Amino acid sequence: MWSSGRRVLQDLLNQPSVRSFSLSPAQNTVVVERWWQVPLSKVGSPPRLYARRHKIYKLVEDTKNAPKERMELILTQNVPKLGGRGDTVFVKKSVGRNKLLPEGLAVYPSPENKVLFAEEMRVLREGKLEDRVQTRTGQMTVEFLKRSKLKIHQMPSEEFQVNKEIVCRQLLKKLGVVVPPHALKLPFESVKEVGEYWCEVTVNGMDTVRIPISLVPYEDLSTSHQKILKAQRQRQAVVPEAAAADEEEEEDVVLKAEAAAESEAAKDSAAEEPVKTTQTAQESPATPSEDPKTK
Repeated sequence: MWSSGRRVLQDLLNQPSVRSFSLSPAQNTVVVERWWQVPLSKVGSPPRLYARRHKIYKLVEDTKNAPKERMELILTQNVPKLGGRGDTVFVKKSVGRNKLLPEGLAVYPSPENKVLFAEEMRVLREGKLEDRVQTRTGQMTVEFLKRSKLKIHQMPSEEFQVNKEIVCRQLLKKLGVVVPPHALKLPFESVKEVGEYWCEVTVNGMDTVRIPISLVPYEDLSTSHQKILKAQRQRQAVVPEAAAADEEEEEDVVLKAEAAAESEAAKDSAAEEPVKTTQTAQESPATPSEDPKTK
């Protein structure tokens, strides 16, 4: 058996080293190679294979678990959750071939298309204001600002006042939007009274959004102060409950007193009715026909 195995291995080694390549990509194939190369043998003798060394393999390629390649495209229109016009994106081949390319939402990144969209983006950034188009990020910012409302807490300092610098700082802190002073417009220079105000933010020099501002009294957000406020709210909640319980007890007492009075009145009326009937019987005169002597 061992001799036959050696003969088969010798026949394989004597065959010419010709490898046939498939024109189709390998699917679910794992390619490995020996970690230790088999040493050359003497002429006329088979190679010597060691089980502990020459049966150890290392992975070369795993087509089943290999990451899938993505398609590179240039968007021609603003696509939600993907990008804006002129952006280079990497998408799945199925998405690119079945949706973006057939619907005209993207094109292949050929050198001509790259030059065309680069020139277009340069014109949009540096051209005239009427020729510019709002970017996708700018559109998302405009939509976000339309749904936003700024709330500013009044500080205990007497020198505190709301101005452009404070509003820009609060927009970044509360809404996460960086607004330069030249893009912000206020109907006042500074104000410190509690009330409702507004401001206007211009995005990329094109779209202007009005944001309501609420200036509220000072509120201490520290942990100790919040504990005090919580205790006060609990005490305030207990007081109405106690008052309601007292009112219910008073109503019960009144109802019991009324019920007792009604029961006593009923007893008195029941005792007076027989007396009245006897009095009426005594007062009424007897008729001649009812006199026993006449009979």
